[in-house]
Parts: sequence; structure tokens; C-alpha cells
Amino acid sequence: MTDPLARLVSLEGVASAYAATRDGIDVMLRDRGLRRTTPEQTAESLLRGAQASAALEDSESTLDEVRDGAGDAVARDAVRVSTELLALVPVLRTAPLQAFARLHALAAKGTLADEELGRPRSAEAAGRLRGLSELLLAPTTAPALVVAAIVHADLMTVAPFGSHNGLVARAAERLVMVARGVDEKSLTVPEAGHLTHRAEYESNLRGYASGGQAGIHAWLLYGAEAFAAGAEASPLRA
Repeated sequence: MTDPLARLVSLEGVASAYAATRDGIDVMLRDRGLRRTTPEQTAESLLRGAQASAALEDSESTLDEVRDGAGDAVARDAVRVSTELLALVPVLRTAPLQAFARLHALAAKGTLADEELGRPRSAEAAGRLRGLSELLLAPTTAPALVVAAIVHADLMTVAPFGSHNGLVARAAERLVMVARGVDEKSLTVPEAGHLTHRAEYESNLRGYASGGQAGIHAWLLYGAEAFAAGAEASPLRA
């Protein structure tokens, strides 16, 4: 069976960039005492991620406001996703479509009609989601962070749901990182990495959406930097 992601890893600079980023994440987790981390630190990481993801949707809620439950509607949607995210790890491993649908149902609750929650907006979007699910279930030698970056960008550019696609895409990226063993306790904050590099994030997503190899290449190189920044935003750094 052909590895669908192997050609992406072979693009110039991708393998070395992701190896360096993964090494940095591993060192940070190990040096900060991964075995001694607490559920509270995981919860804080998820909360920071929710606030950052909401900010990328133009929420103006601060981390303190979100922590106090006083954030705006977008921030509340993001927090609702974060509270159930880790429960979806086994679902993503075996039934990615169900995981994507649940992420959207959580994000869009109270915004869309119940019958629209978790449902693709068109037959074409449903087909693209099936393709992404098959990609996740296929064997690959690609680094887990590369898989996470591709899942994120595909969900963003396909925008398969009627709303909240950004929140879903960034939550799915974090979910892949947990499910594939990069950050099993979800202590890094990839969403904050994207917020730190917001201009590059948005421009590289536009390039990815163009469908050309140059855009995909640029997105992957950007992603390695964003994941590194997300590690710096971990509560373990405090």
C-alpha cells in the first residue's frame, strides 16, 4: 500500500524541521517532569488553547475572562470543545469521522439547528471528510506532527461544516498530537503557537488552499515553527 504522506515528508526541509520540533517537545516534556504533571496542568493547557483558538476567530476574550467563565460566545464554544476533547482520543483512532462530527456538535451547539450539528454542509464536503478519515486510518511513516498539520489544514480549507470550522480544525490538530503520542497529556498549546504567528498562519492556509505543492510545502514548514511556539506556551514553562 502506498504511503499517502511519504511524498510530503520528502519535500525539502520538512523532515529535518519536524525532527527538530519533535525533539524540542520531547525535551521540554521530559525535563519538566512529565510523570509529575497534574490534571490541573492539562486543564490549563486546554483552556489556553481554547482562548487562543477563539482569538483566531476574532474573540476579544482574555485568558483571565475565559478562565472565569466570562468569555464571549466564541470563547465559550471553544471551551466547550476543550472540555470533551481528550475523551475523543480513542474515537479518532478508530472512527475519525465520528470524532470530527462530535467536535463540530460541541462547537456549534446553540448556534446551528440540532439536525445540522456534526453534519457536512454538502455531498462534496462529506466526500472530503471521508478522504481525510481514510488518510488517518492508513499506515504512514510520516511524523505524527506532519499528520496533525495536514488534518488541521484540510479541515480549514475544506470547511466541511456549516460553522465553527476553525475551532474544529485546531481541536482536531491537538487531538492527533495526543492520539499519536506526541503529547499524550496534552500539555503543549498548538493553538497559541498559531496565534503567535497569526499573519503567517493565515497566509499559509491561503497557500495550502490553492492546492499546489508549493502551498503545502510552505504550510508544513510553517507548522513546524508553530508547534515549537505551542510548546513554549505550555503551562509547564511557567
